[in-house]
Amino acid sequence: MQSFRYLVVREGGRPVAVLPVSLMDGLDPLGQLRARYPVTGAERGLLSHVWHCYDAWLPGAPALEAVADAMRGLALELEADWYGFVNVAHDSPLRAGLVELGFSAEHIEDRFRLDLRGLPHPFVHATRKARANLRRGRRRAEESGVWQRVGIAGEADLMEIGRLCARTAARHGTGGFYPPELFAGFVTGLGDLALAIEIRQEERLVAAGIALRDGRRFHAWACGVDYDVTGGFSPYALLHAATAEQAVREGCEVLEGGRGNPRFKLRHGLSRLGLDACLVKV
Repeated sequence: MQSFRYLVVREGGRPVAVLPVSLMDGLDPLGQLRARYPVTGAERGLLSHVWHCYDAWLPGAPALEAVADAMRGLALELEADWYGFVNVAHDSPLRAGLVELGFSAEHIEDRFRLDLRGLPHPFVHATRKARANLRRGRRRAEESGVWQRVGIAGEADLMEIGRLCARTAARHGTGGFYPPELFAGFVTGLGDLALAIEIRQEERLVAAGIALRDGRRFHAWACGVDYDVTGGFSPYALLHAATAEQAVREGCEVLEGGRGNPRFKLRHGLSRLGLDACLVKV
């Protein structure tokens, strides 16, 4: 990322829309655009939010045209090749408005979520096999000295968690998303909005997640998993279960399960929401 800016639209001095944008020297770090747009991936792009944000949206939608104009002007100023939004919900008014303004919309990824309202527990919609696997995995984990801890993230060892997240992401070519010191500083700055969920076998960290909470939604934002365990259980499944149960304990309406790993998430009752890129060449 080369730079980061905020676009603010005002009416009579009052802010009516705000959009964070990032200038990427290499607009396609996840390799999701080059198969859908005429790009190599190395181009400079002025993009909404950051790639790691799976929920791009714009407060103050009536100001969308003004925001699009401002993005184009800034893209020209910064000598970007493309500009636009990534990770826009497929069925959102934002996507429809951007298409109307001439942005080219292409599906790039899916995110997964679970509506918790009215559920007695978060595994109601999981398959029978998934529930059985979870029960068996928990029994094996307990027999193998596994325990879990949930607490304010800033009070956990965020360097250790960051390193595990980076190693896990590196298997998919995105380990650079978690520079441990930057990660630790950012999460600490969130205060009690960020929780750390740790799964340990004896004292060794085998799975960890950072969850963000906004009062209504519980976001499974970042995770790391070490599958080199003894006892025949899945640390990832235990982490998902602990995260979902914490969301219920906090009275959240929605568990945001992030992107990727569709087979696991669909088996565990989460629903799919398509994410699109909406881009224009400068």
